[in-house]
Amino acid sequence: MNIISEMNEDTTYEVPSSKRAIRVAITHGDTNGVGYELIFKTFAEPDMFDLCTPIVYGSAKIAAYHRKAINSETNYRVIEQAEEALPGQLNLLNCFDKEILITLGRPSTDAGEAAFVALEAAVADLKAGKVDVLVTAPINKATIQSESFNFQGHTEYLQSKMEGESLMILTNEMMRVALVTTHLAVKDIAAAITKEAVEKKVRQLYSVLRHDYLISAPRIAVFGLNPHNGDAGAIGTEDDEIIATVIRELQEGGMPVFGPYSADGFFGAGHFTKFDGILAMYHDQGLAPFKALSMEDGVNYTAGLEFVRTSPDHGVAYDIAGKGIASESSFRQALYAAIDIYHNRKIDHEATQNPLPKLYKDRREDERRNFNSRPEKRTTDE
Repeated sequence: MNIISEMNEDTTYEVPSSKRAIRVAITHGDTNGVGYELIFKTFAEPDMFDLCTPIVYGSAKIAAYHRKAINSETNYRVIEQAEEALPGQLNLLNCFDKEILITLGRPSTDAGEAAFVALEAAVADLKAGKVDVLVTAPINKATIQSESFNFQGHTEYLQSKMEGESLMILTNEMMRVALVTTHLAVKDIAAAITKEAVEKKVRQLYSVLRHDYLISAPRIAVFGLNPHNGDAGAIGTEDDEIIATVIRELQEGGMPVFGPYSADGFFGAGHFTKFDGILAMYHDQGLAPFKALSMEDGVNYTAGLEFVRTSPDHGVAYDIAGKGIASESSFRQALYAAIDIYHNRKIDHEATQNPLPKLYKDRREDERRNFNSRPEKRTTDE
């Protein structure tokens, strides 16, 4: 059963704010890619509306083109602002009304402009509290570049717009892989692997696992940088002098962090099943094996920021755009992940904002207090 695209203007919904489905802002991404196909296929399933109220930031004209191209029967209701969104249906916020040529499967600056306008509008509404979480369809990192967008990708753009320190995590039911460096040229990676950078990312991943995933004592595996962890310095010294040192110091402080592990055999041996989080040193070191094992259900989560943002773990898929054969599985999982993390953050906040007073007496504290209050013992020589 499809959601109707036209509704009576007098129709209203009275949903208590504490019980309403969370509002998910969804950007349409590169308009020559598979973004709209993923959205239409995902919300062809009526049960999705029990989980959230989706608001697609995009273009009514472009959406109609894609809907026809893939013969989708998913309907949507066009709105002009987020406050008009209604539960139980797919809402499309028309924020890009410019006439552009749709060339499915081909990069174009027009498609990049449409992607940026939608992203900018969605982030503005997210910061204004009009929506709760953000899910982004894939963009082309080259065509979206402009005077207003001069970033390597979504992660870096969102870092510039929100409070917090971003941490890129690829996640699914099997594993969570975070990165020390993200979209950085390979020639620049070694210089970026400093003691401070590695320690910061380990601590950040530990905090995210505790507060966003509600894991009380997460175990973290840390990769080395060089092949075979440097082979005792024969291939490189960063593993012993930087990464191993950080791990040792954090272990001494009581953090359950282990490694460094050589990345080449870690996944093949199934070691990822023994840890709650994995920290890779650079993009392909962590993402190549993750996607090999999880291409259909992987999610890219931008952790560490004040708001939740997720996306599918694949790109614009120009090679199949407009053919109606794109899998929406990763996009659907991105929605699930955003909703789950949003609720986990609320649970964590409610559990920690008003801690109970200490209900026991610490005898050691009393002993210290009594000792410090004793008069100084004087000797007979004074």
